[in-house]
Amino acid sequence: MSKVVVIEHLTLYGVMQSPGRPDEDPRDGFGYGGWAAARSDTVMIEAQGARMGNDWSLLLGRTTYEDFAGFWPNQPKPNPFTDVLDNAVKFVASTTLAEPLSWKNSILLKGDAADAAAGLKKSHGRNLVVFGSGLLVQSLLRRNLIDELVLMIHPLVLGKGRRLFPEGVPDRRFRLEDSVVTPKGVIIATYIAAP
Repeated sequence: MSKVVVIEHLTLYGVMQSPGRPDEDPRDGFGYGGWAAARSDTVMIEAQGARMGNDWSLLLGRTTYEDFAGFWPNQPKPNPFTDVLDNAVKFVASTTLAEPLSWKNSILLKGDAADAAAGLKKSHGRNLVVFGSGLLVQSLLRRNLIDELVLMIHPLVLGKGRRLFPEGVPDRRFRLEDSVVTPKGVIIATYIAAP
């Protein structure tokens, strides 16, 4: 059975919106985009890569998919992400997108996203890695479909922004599997779903 592995950048307050670039996700007037970029380092890249391994696919919500599809294929090569993301199978949860999707190896999921993810966990045979995709992650949490959380917690508080775990997210138990602090002060905590 496949595992769902969620990898997220978070502020101390749990904001996950627009960590990579100033223009990444300005919804709701969010003006702090790019807050995580200054703390990126090899420790963080290695931690992300260790969770993906060689046998994985992406599971993304629409907003993250559109951002990735518009950004990563256009980046200069070589870089550590473009080829890997281009070649990965990408499952996209959206009720507004239509096939064919613009980014190669992208498959639009039909119906309810959590139902589709549950089906993929049983049949796909590869781990499903989720970046960003906050609404999708919340949907997966409600259905107890997340096996592992890799949270990169930045020493930063922002006054606003979309949070990964807003009020109303159901109770779930996780156990700390591993943690490391990067030279730039980011805590990378890996949690495994508890029974």
